[in-house]
Amino acid sequence: MIIERILQEITAMGRRIEGMDSAISFLTAETKSMCLDIPNFQSCVTGLEQRVMIMEDHLNTRQDRDQELLYLHSKLVDLEDRNRRNNVRFLGFQEQLEGTDIQEFLRKALPKLTNKTFDPPLEFLKSASIRPKTKRLCPPTTTDHCLPRVGAPTPPGGSIAWSIPD
Repeated sequence: MIIERILQEITAMGRRIEGMDSAISFLTAETKSMCLDIPNFQSCVTGLEQRVMIMEDHLNTRQDRDQELLYLHSKLVDLEDRNRRNNVRFLGFQEQLEGTDIQEFLRKALPKLTNKTFDPPLEFLKSASIRPKTKRLCPPTTTDHCLPRVGAPTPPGGSIAWSIPD
């Protein structure tokens, strides 16, 4: 009885081992076929890595161009704004009359010349003294000022200075 039972167990184990053998044979065959596919996968992965590197380079270039485009756009907006400003040129001021601060001089002089008070006070984005075109060694007699757009310019009548829209 015990021997018969042992023989039955051995027979059952033999069948299980045969099933495992066939499973191992199947796994071995599948592993071999996968080993044959590995070089193909490696070449595909290498190709994909190269494409990713190229795309990263294009992305970096695009980002640089986008930054440059934003910079150029801001410059364009600034230049368009400068073109639309009420640039005013004053002729006839004596040289050195303004002292060291041209803008402060004009903040005080323009209300007197125009008999107007400016509220808010005038803002100057840029001021410069300009030399005459004919004599380079002569002192500047013209001051050029860029004012923000606050309305139509009103020329002072009968004053010592003329304002000419630039």
